[in-house]
Parts: sequence; C-alpha cells; structure tokens
Amino acid sequence: MQMVKKILLTLFLLWFALLAFMPKQEMYYALEKALAEQEIEINEQSIEEGWFSLSIRDASVYGKGIKIAGIEKFTCHTLLFYTKIEIDSVVLDDSLKAMLPQTTDKVLLTYSLLSPLTVWIHAEGVFGTLEGSADLKERKLHIDFTEVKEIGTIRSELKKGERGWYYEKSF
Repeated sequence: MQMVKKILLTLFLLWFALLAFMPKQEMYYALEKALAEQEIEINEQSIEEGWFSLSIRDASVYGKGIKIAGIEKFTCHTLLFYTKIEIDSVVLDDSLKAMLPQTTDKVLLTYSLLSPLTVWIHAEGVFGTLEGSADLKERKLHIDFTEVKEIGTIRSELKKGERGWYYEKSF
C-alpha cells in the first residue's frame, strides 16, 4: 500500500511540475508564428502567466494587415487532460458589422481528453446565446442558437431546424 501511495504521489508531483513549469508564453509565440503563416497577426498589450493559465489583455487581431477584431481578455486554462479557453469582449471592426454581429460578450471553448475529437463552444453576445461543437475527425462545425436576439446580419447563413436556428460548416 505504501508503494502505491508513493507512485501516485510521484505521478501527481510530475503532473503538477509539468503544468507549473510549462513554457506557456513560448507556446503562445509558437501559435503566433503559425498564424503569421496564414497572414493573421495578434498584437497584445500584456501577457500574464499563471500556474495553470495564460492571459492576454487588449489584443488586436489583424488579417492580411487589416484589423479584424479587438479582444479585451483571452485566458487559456489547462490541466493537460482538460483545457478551457475564455475570450471576453470581442468587438469586430466596423467594416465587418454588415456581415457579422459586432460584439460578442463571452466565448468559451472547451477541450477534454474524454472526447478528444470534439471542441465544445459556448458564446453570448448581441445575437443571443449559442452552443455548438467542432468535430475534428469529420471536420464539421455545428452551432445551435439557443437564445436568439439580433441575428439579422447572419440570418442568411443560418438554417431553421426543429430546435431553432443553426449553422453548419465543413472545414
């Protein structure tokens, strides 16, 4: 029994040390480099690293040199087997407001090893509330609008189903 306790304690300490000393900022810079190859740039005001998280404040997102959106706060929490990304206050550029809702209050992306091929999506904004998932195996995005407010700008992209409006796209 003592041996089992020692093994479990060692595994827990290794897991904790891996998370605590993981180079989170370097991983973010690697992501920036990968996005730069797609001509997407992120200019952030500050980066804060925590024990299990990385927070980015006041970020501007540019695509091909044109400002697309501003993000107040982006936080990534990870426990290796469970990762949660929270994005607060996304404001799209004025040039895009004819195509998409201009503000999104909160976006929550969740990934778990229990379902390794699915990323769960939750968002709230002027459009209402949406729930959805991205299936990485079938490369399919499905979003259900659970509470609809102002979807006039994106209504042409949505389909009407039994449970309300939804959006589906292959990627």
